[in-house]
Amino acid sequence: MNRFVRIVPFVPTLLRRGLINQSTYKPLLKPNYWPIKPPRFCTRFPQENLRSQRNVGKWFLGCGGMVYLAVALGGVTRLTESGLSMVTWKLTGEKMPRTAKEWEEEFRLYQQYPEFKMKNQNMTLEEFKMIFWMEYIHRMWGRAIGAFFLIPATYFWRKGYFNKTTKNIVLLMGCLIGCQGLMGWYMVKSGLENRFEDVNDVPRVSQHRLAAHLGFAFVLYTLFLSQGLKKLVPPQEFQANCMKAVRFKRLAFAAKGLIFLTAFSGAFVAGLDAGLVYNSFPKMGDNWIPNDILAFKPISKNFTENPTTVQFNHRILGISTVTLITVVWMFSKRIKLPPRSYWAINAAALVAWLQVTLGISTLIHHVPVSLAAAHQSGSLLLLTFAVWLSHELKFLKYIPK
Repeated sequence: MNRFVRIVPFVPTLLRRGLINQSTYKPLLKPNYWPIKPPRFCTRFPQENLRSQRNVGKWFLGCGGMVYLAVALGGVTRLTESGLSMVTWKLTGEKMPRTAKEWEEEFRLYQQYPEFKMKNQNMTLEEFKMIFWMEYIHRMWGRAIGAFFLIPATYFWRKGYFNKTTKNIVLLMGCLIGCQGLMGWYMVKSGLENRFEDVNDVPRVSQHRLAAHLGFAFVLYTLFLSQGLKKLVPPQEFQANCMKAVRFKRLAFAAKGLIFLTAFSGAFVAGLDAGLVYNSFPKMGDNWIPNDILAFKPISKNFTENPTTVQFNHRILGISTVTLITVVWMFSKRIKLPPRSYWAINAAALVAWLQVTLGISTLIHHVPVSLAAAHQSGSLLLLTFAVWLSHELKFLKYIPK
C-alpha cells in the first residue's frame, strides 16, 4: 500500500493568524497528497531478493563459461587454420551446406580467395569440410552466447533484478558481445583481402585484429566472472593487522594485470606463427638474445610484426608472470588473509607453473595442436584464479592500532 505525504501543512496556521482569507483559500484546506512508490526490491522479502540475485550470479557465470569455451574453440580454429574457410558473414548465421551441390558451391567460393590459391591448391572437398566445420561451430557458438546473454538479461531487467550499477555493467557486456562479433568478421576479412603479393607470403588474418579479438574475449570473460562471484560469493570484510597484507593485495592485482598482458602477447605469437621460429629453450637457437630481434625498421615495428621479437617478448612476459605469482604465493604464507584467498593463490600458483610447462612443451615440439590449445586455454584458467584472488581481497584494509 502506498504511503502519502501531506504537502500543505502550513495553511491552518496561516488561517489562525488571519494572514489569509478562509473563503478565498478554502480549496487549500483540502489536503493534497504526494504518492511515494515502494522500492522495487521489497525489504519485507529478503529471501526472495537473495534468490533472484543468486540466479543473476549463476547466469553471469554461465555466460562466462560459454565465453571460455568460445576462446578454446577459437584457439583450435586458428591452430587448424580453419578461420578462412567461410568467406561470407551474416548477422543471423550462415546456412549450413547439406547437399553435395551446396558443398561444392561453398568450396568454389573458398577457391576464389588467397588461402586456397597460394597454399591449399591440392585441398580436396572432404578436407575443406573439416576446416569449414571448425569455423562454423565457432561462429554459431558465438551467436549462442549472444542469445544466452540477451534473453535472460531482458527477463531480469523487466523483473527489476538489476540495480543501477548492474544495469550499466549489463549494457557494457552487451556492447562488448556485439563488438566481439563484428571484430571477429573484421579479423577474418583481413585474411581474405588480396594483400599477399610476395610468393613467400602466408595468407592469414591480421595479428593486430586477432589480438583485439582475443582481448575483447578476455575482458568480457573477466566481467562475467567478477560479477558472478560478486553475486554468489561476496568478498568478506577483512581488517589486516599489518601493512604487509596491503602490499600483498597490490602484488596480487599486479599479477592479474601481468597475466592479461602475457595472454595478449600470445595473440601476436599465434597470429604470426612465431612459435615456429625458435624451437629451443631457454636459449633461442644458440643465443640468449637472437641477432634478428630488431631486424625491422622502424624499431617499433618489431614488437608486433617480427616473429622473433614477438616470441622473445612472450617468453620474457611468461617468465616474469610465473616469477611474480610464485613471490605472491610465498608472501601469502607469512601473513593473515581472508580464508578463501588462500585457495585462490594456491590454485593460481599451481596453474602458473603448469602453464609454463605447457608453453615450453608446445615450443620444443613445434606447436602441436593439442598442446598449443591447452596452453591457450590455460592462460584463461590462470586469469580465472587471479580474478578470484583479487575478488577475495577487495575489502582487505589495514587499520592502524
